[in-house]
Amino acid sequence: MKKILLLSTILLMSMTTISSCNRTASANEEKTVEVSAPTPDEVDAAPAVTKIQVAILLDTSGSMNGLIEQAKARLWNIVNTLTTLKYKGRTPKIEIALYEYGSSRRFDGDYIRQITPLTTDLDKISEELFSLTTGGSEEYCGTVISKATKDLEWGNNEADMKLIYIAGNEIFEQGRISYKNAIPEALRKNIYVNTIHCGNESTGIRDLWRDAANRGKGKFFNIDHNERVRHYVTPYDDRISSCNARLNDTYISYGSSGYARQQMQMRQDENAKSVSSSNLAERAVSKSKSVYSNSEWDLVDKLSEDSNALAEVEQEYLPSELQGKSNKEIEKVIAEKQKEREAIQKEINDLAKKRQEYIDAEMKKGNSGDDLGKAIAESITEFANKKGYTIDKN
Repeated sequence: MKKILLLSTILLMSMTTISSCNRTASANEEKTVEVSAPTPDEVDAAPAVTKIQVAILLDTSGSMNGLIEQAKARLWNIVNTLTTLKYKGRTPKIEIALYEYGSSRRFDGDYIRQITPLTTDLDKISEELFSLTTGGSEEYCGTVISKATKDLEWGNNEADMKLIYIAGNEIFEQGRISYKNAIPEALRKNIYVNTIHCGNESTGIRDLWRDAANRGKGKFFNIDHNERVRHYVTPYDDRISSCNARLNDTYISYGSSGYARQQMQMRQDENAKSVSSSNLAERAVSKSKSVYSNSEWDLVDKLSEDSNALAEVEQEYLPSELQGKSNKEIEKVIAEKQKEREAIQKEINDLAKKRQEYIDAEMKKGNSGDDLGKAIAESITEFANKKGYTIDKN
C-alpha cells in the first residue's frame, strides 16, 4: 500500500529542519553543495518581508485515508504554531505549496501535479487537503523535487526559511531525473530538502530516503500512518467557536469571485468542525491572526492594504446592501466592521491563551498521545536559535 504524508507532520517538522543544516555530509555522498551562511551585517539588516516557505510533495499513490484525516486534524494547530515566530519583531509571511506525485493520472508526462503554488491562501490549502484522493503507482522523487525547485517563486532574503518536504515509501531513485541531480539544484537556492519515509527506519535507509535527506542538508523522518490524533476538548472551545461565527459576519465580499470565496471560508469552517470541535477552535484562532488575510475578496482586509481600493471596485460586485452607496458611506461601514473584527480577534486571542494553558496542563499528566506540544516547543526553540527568529505567544 502506497502512502501519503501527514501534512501536519510536514509542517511541524519544518520547524526542526534548520538544526541539521550544518551536519557533516555522510561518507558515501558523491558530491556536496556548499550553502552560504549570512554575514553578521546581513543578519542585522532585517528584510522588509521575511518568508517561511514550505513545499509539500505528497506521494498520492495508494490509499491512506487515515493519514489524510490526521492532516485535516493538525493543519490549523501547526499554522498557529508558525504564527508565534517573529523575525526582528516582525511576523514572517507564511507560504505553502502543494504537489502530488505518483497519482494514477498522468500530469505533464510524469504523474506529477502542482496543486497550489506558494501561497498565503490558507483556505485554499484547506480546501485542497479536504478534497485530496489517492491512487496510482509511479513515484518519481527526483522529478518532483526538480519541478518544485524550478517552478515555485522562492524568496531571496537570507532570513527566509525555504524547505521542501517529500513523503512516500517507495525507493527514492526512480524516474528520469535522479535525486542526486535534483537536490543540488535546490541547495543552490538555499532550499533544504527533507524526506519522510512512511514505514520503518531500516527500509527508509535501504531505499535511499536518508541519503536524500543527507544530500539535501535536511532531516530524515519515519512516521506511523496509523497514529490517531488526540483532540483536547477544553472549556474554551465553544466560546471560541461562537466568536468565530461573529468574526465571519465582519467579512464583506467584493469582486466577481467574492461571494464564492466567502462561501469557501464558511465551508472550511465546516470541514474543520467535521474533524472535531477542538479543530474548529484551532481554525478560529488561526483566523484571528494576521497570517489569515483575505484581501483578494474581503473589503476590510483590502482597505487595510490599500486605502484607495474602493476606486477600483465595481458596484455590481459589491454586496446588495452596499450597492448605490457612495464611497464615503461604504468606507464608514468598512471601518465599523474593522473595529468589530479587531475586538473579536482580541477576544479569541485571550481565550486561546487560556485554552493552550489548559492543554499544556493536560499534556503534563502523561496522556499527551503523540506529544505534539513538546515536539513543537523544542523545534521552535531550535529553529529560532539557528535563524535569528524569536517566539511571541502574545
